[in-house]
Amino acid sequence: MSKLKTTILTGFLGAGKTTLLNRILSFESSERVIVNEYGEVGIDGQLVVQTNDQIVELNNGCICCTVRDDLIAAIRALLQSGRQIDRFIIETSGLADPAPVIQSFILDDVLSARLELDAIVTVVDARHIEGQLAQEEAVEQISFADVLLLNKVDLVDEDHLLQVERDLRRRNPLARIIPTKDCGVAFEDVVGIGAFDLKNVLEIDPQILEEQEHEHDQTIGCVAFREPEPLDPVALNSWVTRLVQDIGADLFRMKGVLSFAGEARRYVLHGIHMTLEGRPGKVWQPSEIRSSDIVFIGRNLDEEMLRAGFERCIVPRQALAS
Repeated sequence: MSKLKTTILTGFLGAGKTTLLNRILSFESSERVIVNEYGEVGIDGQLVVQTNDQIVELNNGCICCTVRDDLIAAIRALLQSGRQIDRFIIETSGLADPAPVIQSFILDDVLSARLELDAIVTVVDARHIEGQLAQEEAVEQISFADVLLLNKVDLVDEDHLLQVERDLRRRNPLARIIPTKDCGVAFEDVVGIGAFDLKNVLEIDPQILEEQEHEHDQTIGCVAFREPEPLDPVALNSWVTRLVQDIGADLFRMKGVLSFAGEARRYVLHGIHMTLEGRPGKVWQPSEIRSSDIVFIGRNLDEEMLRAGFERCIVPRQALAS
């Protein structure tokens, strides 16, 4: 039985992993996709394009530590399902250390027998990577990459881009660097490339085949809210604008799929530090239960402050009735 190729998509918070995943899924294939999110409320699964591929969400922890066993169990279940599978695509959370994930594919008997790591593809945010390198996870994601997708090159000038490329090359001289805008890369440049080499990984981490515990920076946390009542778009915009001005330096990632009063389409919100981006998304279907999901990941987050601000954006029931 030939082994199934597996691609791991990694990269720090907000780099563009889900954008890359959607690009990969736009090609005809029979992938089995596993999406891992740090928080208990899943956002990325709602942003993945509608395909015939099976999407498995692993929330409330990183697959490098707290939900690592869930990753192994999910892959085993898919292998036993009897469905046609061409390959696996795994999108890690933005805070995942790739080393324990790689280790799972080598040390687990079922995974090592049935799957073959094809490549570790790391998406790098050209605009924010310099500040993100203070986090160990961002450094590890770059170090273990077979392909470095240098994304958002349209948001920086040429001198800055050259500086980032030099730094990436210094940290990982073996990886292929591909500059992109909106993760615009050819399918054959990231999938089915046979780039993973255990010898290179052992040079980076000689202890990777030994059981190790990965611990995240305890000052970094996640706050997530789910609200069934519609939101006021003006109030929401005013609040998140003030929020990034006040705590943007410590706000690594903000993302949401929101239900606005009187709007037929959901609204997709992204934020990285001081940068905010929002756009209308898919139309809410009659069979769907409308709600707003929003997630914040950052350092020393004040959950009560965030909850109070978010609740001020909810449209009162009496206003809707009138």
